[in-house]
Amino acid sequence: MNEQQVGLLGATSLVGECLLQQLIQNHCHITAFSRQHVTQIHPQITWQQLNTINPGKVGAEKKIPIWLCVAPIWVLPEYFDLLLAYGVRRIVVLSSTSRFTKSTSFDGNERKIAFQLIEGEQLVQTWATSHGIDWIILRSTLIYGYGRDKNVAEIAQFIRRFGFFPVFGSANGLRQPIHVEDVASACFYALSTLNLTDRSYSLTGGETLPYREMVERVFEALDRTPRLLTVPLWFFRMTTWGLRWLPRYQHWTAAMAERMNQDLIFDSSDTKQDLNFSPRSFKLTAADLPSQNC
Repeated sequence: MNEQQVGLLGATSLVGECLLQQLIQNHCHITAFSRQHVTQIHPQITWQQLNTINPGKVGAEKKIPIWLCVAPIWVLPEYFDLLLAYGVRRIVVLSSTSRFTKSTSFDGNERKIAFQLIEGEQLVQTWATSHGIDWIILRSTLIYGYGRDKNVAEIAQFIRRFGFFPVFGSANGLRQPIHVEDVASACFYALSTLNLTDRSYSLTGGETLPYREMVERVFEALDRTPRLLTVPLWFFRMTTWGLRWLPRYQHWTAAMAERMNQDLIFDSSDTKQDLNFSPRSFKLTAADLPSQNC
């Protein structure tokens, strides 16, 4: 991969930022694409603003054969022509296991997300196959890290604000949280393991634990005594309705509460074997917690 030209979609996302660092460390030259204007300067990174690029004017000298997409998979089809103009030959795309866990949710917005993931994967596979492009899809479980995720970081923020965390029932549904740096590493390994083509992998963390224990570890990382309040589902519905007035909690739903008792686990043995991938256990550091000012 040394001196390799790599295209990166979703470069300003949390996973994208981690990927940039890994690609730089591996001496890649990155053309990073974002919808927003970026002024960051690095000798190995060329920034491109997506809405300013005309695929018809991409010159032959600007070929980028390998690509990573860590933007939402359902937006990738908007850029198929762009990737073809750059001469894409291999692409690694980040999806989510939510395509399975939310497909039967009683919440309409969650079912919509699952449908977008499923349709996005199908479109990517059909497009890539028809153009002779190698593809790998990585479906991640619950991502956390750097205090900027929408999972563990929000649990931490809730605990800081209210001093407790509400759970529905026993909250013993199993989880496999994965650190954002490990997600980025898996993307890089999938990109550089050239003998792997046209397949999908589940991407899980290095530990499986009950939802309740995951929350307790957030309390411990905050140096607080765990205070989990068991509430009925009707109360959780009322609570999430009220919390939607706060921007940070607008996506909280009662369906999330029901899943606290569901095992959301996936077999990632083939991922670990094929990619030589060893994700870390769920051990929060200070860097994984949101800042006090958030």
